[in-house]
Amino acid sequence: MVKKVKEDKKTEKVNKKETEKMSKEEKKAKKAVEKSSKKEKKQKAQKEKKPNKFIETIKKKWLINGTKTFILVVIILALFVGISVLMKKLNLTPIDLTEDKLFTLTSESKDKVKDIDKDINIYFVGYSDDDSTLDLAKQYTKVNEKIKVEAVTQDSRPDLVQKYGIETSSEGIIVECGDNYKVLASSDLYTHDSTTYESVNVAEEKLTAAIRSVSVEELPKVYFLSGYSSFTLTSGMQYLNMYLQNEVNQVETLDILSTGKVPDDCSTLVIASPEKDFDDVATNAITEYINKGGNILWLNAAIAKQLDLPNVNKILALYGVKPFEIGIIRETDSSKMVSNSPDLIMPEIQYADATNKLYDSEGVIFINATKINVASDEELESLDTTKTALVKTSEKAYFRTNFENQSNSAQDGEETGEFLVGAQFDKVVTKADEENNTKEVKSKLIIYGENYFVSDYQLTQSTQTPMIAYRENKDLVLNSIAYLSDREEDITVRKSTGSVTYTATEQENRIILAIIIFMCTIIFAISLQKSIMGTDKLQRDFGVAFFFIVVLICFLYLLYKLLIPKSFRCMTVVKKYLSFRELTPSL
Repeated sequence: MVKKVKEDKKTEKVNKKETEKMSKEEKKAKKAVEKSSKKEKKQKAQKEKKPNKFIETIKKKWLINGTKTFILVVIILALFVGISVLMKKLNLTPIDLTEDKLFTLTSESKDKVKDIDKDINIYFVGYSDDDSTLDLAKQYTKVNEKIKVEAVTQDSRPDLVQKYGIETSSEGIIVECGDNYKVLASSDLYTHDSTTYESVNVAEEKLTAAIRSVSVEELPKVYFLSGYSSFTLTSGMQYLNMYLQNEVNQVETLDILSTGKVPDDCSTLVIASPEKDFDDVATNAITEYINKGGNILWLNAAIAKQLDLPNVNKILALYGVKPFEIGIIRETDSSKMVSNSPDLIMPEIQYADATNKLYDSEGVIFINATKINVASDEELESLDTTKTALVKTSEKAYFRTNFENQSNSAQDGEETGEFLVGAQFDKVVTKADEENNTKEVKSKLIIYGENYFVSDYQLTQSTQTPMIAYRENKDLVLNSIAYLSDREEDITVRKSTGSVTYTATEQENRIILAIIIFMCTIIFAISLQKSIMGTDKLQRDFGVAFFFIVVLICFLYLLYKLLIPKSFRCMTVVKKYLSFRELTPSL
């Protein structure tokens, strides 16, 4: 019995120790949980306190009355004015967000004007100080200190208005160098698509061309032979005409039957796809022009029926070029055709003096091209002529002569392989003679077995894009003419003007700006009222937040107007949603 009592006491003692031990562990765990809970509450309180502290500070110190609120707005506006003055003093180039950098001077334009050693003044009459074209023109002054750009009004410079015939209340750009000058109207800076009512910006091309045209002594003259082809400057090649004039060329049509000769000032004679034979007058005049060292650009579309052109072939034979055959070149290499169309080929541009800037570029697109047949090396040597390949097809091409055959692969009897579709021929017409002090005279011919690639022809009605605007088509023909006219500085890769920009009318500007100002005023008034007179804390906090958002938007918008070119401002975005139409007739 005694033994049992002792055992019970011992067991009770052990249980008591274990209970005390568990109690200590529970207390320890409880303290840890309480400590963690306090820490979380503290962190949560800090998070909640931070934004409220800022809002409460602004609300108590700045929105306690109208005076302090006004002072806050004044401070923000003062910052903007300060930034504006600083940026104008620094004369920074505006940010250009357009895909093709329409408002950034290209390296090609810089190269063309950097060596001009004559004083050139460019006056923008009636233009605002923040006009995008004016900003673009100011970039010329950083390239060449001889070029000066100034925005003037008709009242401040009535002498310029009277001298150059600027109409009242109209805009004009005067490019002046000594007695030479050129006047550009605002409409000259855009080309218009009458179908889509959209405009294409060509401001840089026009300005660069104007600067160079007033600074050079003599402009190269490019004559287009007329009377023998359906391709003319006014039908089929209007874009080429415009691009050539932008390159500082005088472009004219040549009626050789009237003149009886190729003019002596002809830098390059362009012959486009003769569809009837040359008269004897034309044949003799062109032959005489070649013998004097004249240069020719020949564009020849594929033929579907045999033409009797003995005099045309006689001129080509002077350079070792054989008559064109019936047929077109087709591709089987999918990487050398457009949209899996064998007739739309992408031939390879070769490295040569006239094409070196386009070598390894994205290339050109030819449609229904024909092959250029050349005499043997022995025959070329007898003609004192050398040949240089400019454009070739791939080795997987073939020449289709049977147009009824719809197969997309070469058939029996059809010629396959690499074809020459662009070439240069240099013909020595007068050899050098030191005894008689005679210099060597050469005549150059650049010929392409395609004509549509430089035409106004549209691949699809939906795009409204002319063939000359695709890939490097424009650059290939312009560089060829520049080379033939001895203007190697004009052999380059030009800025794309394919991107369409929208210029809002003054009436549209007033409508949209009125909407923006009205909406901003309403939001500003509501947010200010809520921030000061809100019925609960949440309303007041939201009111303060909205108030500062509106002030910040106003500040950023003003900064945006300073930095971003005019043609890329809010009107471009708004027009997309409100679908404004042009209110002025398209040109």
